[in-house]
Amino acid sequence: MMIYTWILYSVYIFSNFKDALLDSAITNIPRSRKTTLVLYVNEFGAQGDGFTDDTEALEEIWKVACSSSLRAEIVIPSQYSVLVRPIQLAGPCRSRVTITILGSILAPKSPDVWDGLNKQKWIYFTGVNNLLVQGHGVVNGMGREWWVRSCKVNTTNAMTFHRCENLKVRNLMIIDSQQMHMAFTSCVKVVASRLRVSAPVASPNTDGIHISASTRVEVKNTIIRTGDDCISIVSNSSRIRVRNITCGPGHGISIGSLGKSNTWSQVHDVRVDGAHFLNTENGVRIKTWQGGSGFASQITFKDIWMENVSNPIIIDQYYCDSRSACQNQTSALLVKNISYIHIKGTSATENAIRFACSDTYPCQGLYLEDIQLVPESGGVSKSFCWEAEGSSSGQIYPPPCFSCGGSFIDQKVRSDPMLKSI
Repeated sequence: MMIYTWILYSVYIFSNFKDALLDSAITNIPRSRKTTLVLYVNEFGAQGDGFTDDTEALEEIWKVACSSSLRAEIVIPSQYSVLVRPIQLAGPCRSRVTITILGSILAPKSPDVWDGLNKQKWIYFTGVNNLLVQGHGVVNGMGREWWVRSCKVNTTNAMTFHRCENLKVRNLMIIDSQQMHMAFTSCVKVVASRLRVSAPVASPNTDGIHISASTRVEVKNTIIRTGDDCISIVSNSSRIRVRNITCGPGHGISIGSLGKSNTWSQVHDVRVDGAHFLNTENGVRIKTWQGGSGFASQITFKDIWMENVSNPIIIDQYYCDSRSACQNQTSALLVKNISYIHIKGTSATENAIRFACSDTYPCQGLYLEDIQLVPESGGVSKSFCWEAEGSSSGQIYPPPCFSCGGSFIDQKVRSDPMLKSI
């Protein structure tokens, strides 16, 4: 396990070092020899002291960059801490814009700054195509006061990309978001790579990366440690690829929630390939509300290591995130063609595999291959199934418990001491 983590960390550090050399070489080219208009925020009046409001400087530099006939690069220099109030950076842009964050961007500490504004937005990109956000710098949401006041009501996301196409975000650290750290909504063709996302384990609803109504999104080589989902993928998203992710603490990687308030939702063609979960409340999860409609299909979770993870493999079609009890309803999303391949490690809960599917629309086409999940503390490992139809191949620990004709099967297996060395 330590070797795996060391290798992942070494690859991450080497990639950042290589990119740093490349970025340095580009930045040091004299302006007269470039085909890119390079703009520094301090040239537009930004103080960068972390106390002075630099919002206007960022707004002005964005206008110049977006309207340029050349490629444009906005640079926040190292050792600059730019304090920014809620800001919208809108397209369409004439140029291809790059934002290079070498220093940091800070949010105001007090939520009162958002009075009279849209409280769901802090740094909000909309309608910007061919955008690159990069840097080795830090985006700090200063979310602690938000966490004290409210979990989900009127809470902003740190960085939102809305209706952006051909977007790249790389080499950033995003910390202590007010709510979700980075959200992609209604985007097409996104690559998010070599990110580090961090917030305290007790910070509420601080998802690392949130994907909604987007297609052709790739998230790779990223480390996420937050108080909620490391990655959440929700309605109307498709062709999502997640690779080489370290997650934990947090709530794992979630498809959903889907179907809240009797809505229609669909997520399909999702592949998670290569992940390490450490001390998370869930591993790979699909969660839907009763009363919804639509489907979650063609989803694969492969090559995953679980370490002290509660609910390593879970489908929950009775999800209820409400202060009051949720009403039982017959309508439900259809969950079908879900594959779990080469998933190993230790479970912090007795149920290492839990498929709680709809009475009305049983899960179809579930597939397990080479699953070895044993209790973290020894003892008994368990599979739970309700209305779950599927098949398996290879060694499965604990044994599969698929339903047959709507029946309920509950199987247990004592952990094999040999598996503890997996």
